Amino acid sequence: MKLTVIFFRYFLGIVIFFQLFSCNTHTHPDKKIFHYNETSGIASLDPAFAKNQSVMWAIHQLFNTLVEVDDSMQLKPSLAKSWQFSNGNKTLTFLLRQDVFFQDDDVFKNGKGRKLNAQDVVYSFTRLLDKNTASPGAWIFNNRVDSIQPFVALNDSVFQLNLLQPFQPILGILSMQYCSIIPQEAVHKYGNDFRRHPVGTGPFAFVAWDEGQSLILKKNMHYFEKDSSGQALPYLDGIKVDFFDSKATEFLEFQQGRLDFINDIDPSFKDEVLTKTGNLKKQWMGKIELHKHPYLNIEYLGILTDTLNDLVKASPLKLKKIRQAINYAIDKRKMMLYLRNSIGTPAESGFVPPGLPSFNAEEVKGYTYNPEKAKQLLAEAGYGTGKNFPVIKLLTIPIYVSLASYVSNELRQLGINVQVEAIQKSLLLEQTSKSQALFFRASWIADYPDAENYLSVFYGKNPAPPNYTRYKNAAYDKLYESSLAETNDSSRYKMYQQMDRMIMEDAPIVPLWYDMALHLVHTNIKNFSQNSLNMLELRKVKKE
Repeated sequence: MKLTVIFFRYFLGIVIFFQLFSCNTHTHPDKKIFHYNETSGIASLDPAFAKNQSVMWAIHQLFNTLVEVDDSMQLKPSLAKSWQFSNGNKTLTFLLRQDVFFQDDDVFKNGKGRKLNAQDVVYSFTRLLDKNTASPGAWIFNNRVDSIQPFVALNDSVFQLNLLQPFQPILGILSMQYCSIIPQEAVHKYGNDFRRHPVGTGPFAFVAWDEGQSLILKKNMHYFEKDSSGQALPYLDGIKVDFFDSKATEFLEFQQGRLDFINDIDPSFKDEVLTKTGNLKKQWMGKIELHKHPYLNIEYLGILTDTLNDLVKASPLKLKKIRQAINYAIDKRKMMLYLRNSIGTPAESGFVPPGLPSFNAEEVKGYTYNPEKAKQLLAEAGYGTGKNFPVIKLLTIPIYVSLASYVSNELRQLGINVQVEAIQKSLLLEQTSKSQALFFRASWIADYPDAENYLSVFYGKNPAPPNYTRYKNAAYDKLYESSLAETNDSSRYKMYQQMDRMIMEDAPIVPLWYDMALHLVHTNIKNFSQNSLNMLELRKVKKE
């Protein structure tokens, strides 16, 4: 009997899978299914493992967090209606919505999703910290929340989080997909298989996942959010994710209308679609739409600054003026035009990129191209002719060799002999973590929408990661610690800007560009919103 039931459920799942799979064909012309592709696949649908974009995108459709980020990178309520700090800003109390239900699933009585409560939040966060879960997201709470009673359900609708010390960016952290709320009974029922049988509160519910082939999600008919006119969200009937591992295949599928959008363009297609100034070429106009917006990622070169390290002791890079000269010596605008089709912005402000509320290019001045200033600084540092300048090795990964070669050519014009060495990503991470890389290419993508996430990269008490340059400055560290407890946003932003100016002055890095997310979208897709975290937002998308 048990085998018969299992077979029936499996058969029913396959039927539903193919019903949705065939949507947008002659069999279901009325269904509005959004199609996209993940070339890297999806490793898990468990929020505890939301460590990369492909996983985060899928989880964002299936689950909700207490708070979320809007298109302007401002925090707004989601599962929580409101929140309040108390106890010297070490206690954060959330009032939960009372109209949120988990998606229908066999794990619940009669298969009907139950109401979410504060104990679900306690369970979800505690599970992140549980060593048996082995979540890569445990770091978000480690050494931040109270060790005895970090998470408390005061009643069904009130949840409390207790911090060790005031930490204002905690709200931004709670918007991360790691902090999605899940039902305990689903994890207990499915165990390790929860990764492929997710149950959440999100706008879309799980249907089927044929790993390596496709993932199917359907509209959650009991989703709690409504639009401004009172219509239930989402508008779409479902989502289908393909897993073509070839960018060429992905682009062809998009051209033929079988994918509704693609995220970024492979370098091999950029010149076919985009002009050097980053706009659509004429033959594509009217057929597709190009969406560009700031993406919270900075590409930069890191310079090891630990003067106790033998690599640093023996290198002229230990001198601030040399590091500043390197910053002035690179024409970033020309680099963006010829190497990036103008996708991105030359990094001429600080380490914190545009898109964050605290960003202010007037308050934080970086480096613009000035070869004469670079020569002056080299001379002041004792390397006027460049003849005695030793060879410096610039480490990068293979896909950035052209960028590193450009930088090398720019610096050689000033007599700074830079040799490019391409190594595998795992080896570069190992060498930067062990302070074995003197000069290296790197990037930093925001984990959460607060500049503290960027500025922590230079906090002297932080190891590597994130402090790969081993930068240490007592005044910087003091200001960083003060900013964590500052509840006034304007005051905190001024502190952030001051720290960013310190980084620019000491130059442990060479900012190259602030990234830009690029999407190609078919013209029948409406309300496709954009945000600086490059999160795929489909709640309000319509397909005509």
